[in-house]
Amino acid sequence: MQHINILMVDDHPIIIEGYQNTLMATKNDDQVLVIDTANNCDTANELLQKASKEKPYDVCFFDISLPSSSDGSITSGEDLAKIARDILPNAKIIILTMFNESYRIHNIIKEVSPDGFLIKSDLTSMELAEAFQHILSNPPYYSSTVNNYLKKSITSDIYIDDINRKILHLLSQGIKTRSLKEYIDLSMSAIEKRKKQMKLLFSVEDGKDETLLEEARKKGFL
Repeated sequence: MQHINILMVDDHPIIIEGYQNTLMATKNDDQVLVIDTANNCDTANELLQKASKEKPYDVCFFDISLPSSSDGSITSGEDLAKIARDILPNAKIIILTMFNESYRIHNIIKEVSPDGFLIKSDLTSMELAEAFQHILSNPPYYSSTVNNYLKKSITSDIYIDDINRKILHLLSQGIKTRSLKEYIDLSMSAIEKRKKQMKLLFSVEDGKDETLLEEARKKGFL
């Protein structure tokens, strides 16, 4: 028999229940699933620390949006995934999230390199079951939104670093250029310079931010 120790972290108990029921109903006959659950960063971190000393998890599911830890040092499932990577090196890390913005997807893949990356709006119980078995034997497994985004950004020959991605992301959220320095540790002139470079890269001829965002979207950077 294959005993699989699993941690599921999501702040909505009903979602965890759905995941559990799906996996239990679709597991292979020779698989025994032992599932721990957590609804916030503190509980999840305690379970991870305990597992690293006793019985390590084989698979960890992390939702991205979670209530922060009480000391504020862990603010998301992304932070938990990094902790898990560090103290449970053999665990398969699966990210589940409502976020489908390319900026966020890019960051998570870069920072965590998850074994599974599933966008909740793509997810059916069948896909979850398939993803779980796939990740156990032959990771990674990315759901369609993630794959489409990756295809777009790989085929694009434009290179945009993380600061430029952040500038694009903030502008797309309606943040005005003059307020960007509140979010990014750069001078106003450095931010303006980066915007000019991006407008050249994306061949924005009318100089407008809206056109820059439109071009960035087309090429999968937003």
